[in-house]
Amino acid sequence: MFAYILKRLLLLIPTLLGVLLVTFAVIQFVPGGPVEQYLSEAKAAAGKGGFESGGSSYRGNQGVDPKRLEQIKALYGFDKPPHERLLQMLGNFARFDLGRSFFQNKDVWSLIVEKLPVSISLGLWTFFISYGVAVPLGVAKAVRAGSRFDFVTTLIVLVGYAIPGFVLGVALLVIFGGQLQWFPLRGLTSSNWDELSWGARIVDYLWHITLPVTAMVLGSFAVTAMLTKNAFLEEIRKQYVLTARAKGLGERQVLWKHIFRNALIPIITGFPGAFIGAFFTGSLLIETLFSLDGLGLLSYESVIRRDYPVVLGTLYLFTLIGLLTKLISDLCYVWVDPRVKFD
Repeated sequence: MFAYILKRLLLLIPTLLGVLLVTFAVIQFVPGGPVEQYLSEAKAAAGKGGFESGGSSYRGNQGVDPKRLEQIKALYGFDKPPHERLLQMLGNFARFDLGRSFFQNKDVWSLIVEKLPVSISLGLWTFFISYGVAVPLGVAKAVRAGSRFDFVTTLIVLVGYAIPGFVLGVALLVIFGGQLQWFPLRGLTSSNWDELSWGARIVDYLWHITLPVTAMVLGSFAVTAMLTKNAFLEEIRKQYVLTARAKGLGERQVLWKHIFRNALIPIITGFPGAFIGAFFTGSLLIETLFSLDGLGLLSYESVIRRDYPVVLGTLYLFTLIGLLTKLISDLCYVWVDPRVKFD
């Protein structure tokens, strides 16, 4: 077991290097980098009368002084060749120094910690509601396989799965946020949050979180529900179930004592990945749509503004978390199913 874990941990290194190398190489060819972003904002300011910087007035129609351009490149670290910047970045990442944002004047770690509560809030609700609905629904569908209940719920699940979360979010906003005005259009709390009592804060929070969580949940629990159903159907047909029934055990006892434990193996092993993935994946469009200041919105704004330290820093962190989560999932599989061996 120790040798297997060590080998998997060593494999993390080339995987991380490959992801960072490809992303860094792509960034070099993307137009509109941070230097261009700075010059664009400078030209916009110059169009309103110019601005003073370094003792001289910059005006967009007069171009940029070469010395000033070199200062701007040095400010963002682009005065060095790409290979030196890559090696410096890898050295910093090895010490878990994710750098400093170009435009927000904060450490990337500080930005992640600042935005993480919103993503955790969305992720926890999505994870627990999805599994809380999907697993019992899958069991009920397996027990009633082929019935009208199975057909209707399958149709509803597949329709919900076919609708993208972003499209569903837009529809929810238009209907329940715009026309009916039952729910707020943006944010996680109201502007008077600090003035509310604890009970009112809970109600206000749930009021704001309803639409985004609904948009994320409806599509995410479909796979789990169908996986649960198929796993139960596969176990129901096995010989040990027929033997248990032949011994006179009740149907409920057979279902929950024998079938349930074996059928949940593929679902339990997916818990770590689904739990972590709920925080870091799938929420970008939802956070952008509902103006929720979380990690998804941070990643989107960083890509748009070419804030490369935030882009690469968050990519490094999320990739590392994803690889470690995959390792934990594999270990859980061996833990719950002794038939699986590390070798």
